Amino acid sequence: MRKIFTVLLAASILAAPLAATAQVKPAPAGKQVVVQKEVVKKKVVIRKGGWVKGRRLSPSDRHRAAEIDYRAYQLSTPPRGYHWVRIKNNFLLVGITSGLISKVHDAR
Repeated sequence: MRKIFTVLLAASILAAPLAATAQVKPAPAGKQVVVQKEVVKKKVVIRKGGWVKGRRLSPSDRHRAAEIDYRAYQLSTPPRGYHWVRIKNNFLLVGITSGLISKVHDAR
């Protein structure tokens, strides 16, 4: 029984490449072969100013942020080492040295 199984296994291993090549048909003479390629689409995520507490303000955002007078907008007094900045319609309490966002308020 073992010998029959071994012979059948060897035959199937040897016959697999022959069967695969037999299925491929050669292209007719004088005609072009068109090969279809698989198209891979990438998903692009665009973040539109989603300010979140704990995120670091990038250097480019730091340059376009305007430091504001917090009293004029009725914001709380910033703790030592923090300051309020405004980017578009958002007020951010940002660490001066680290750039970490501590609070986020929408403009009124």
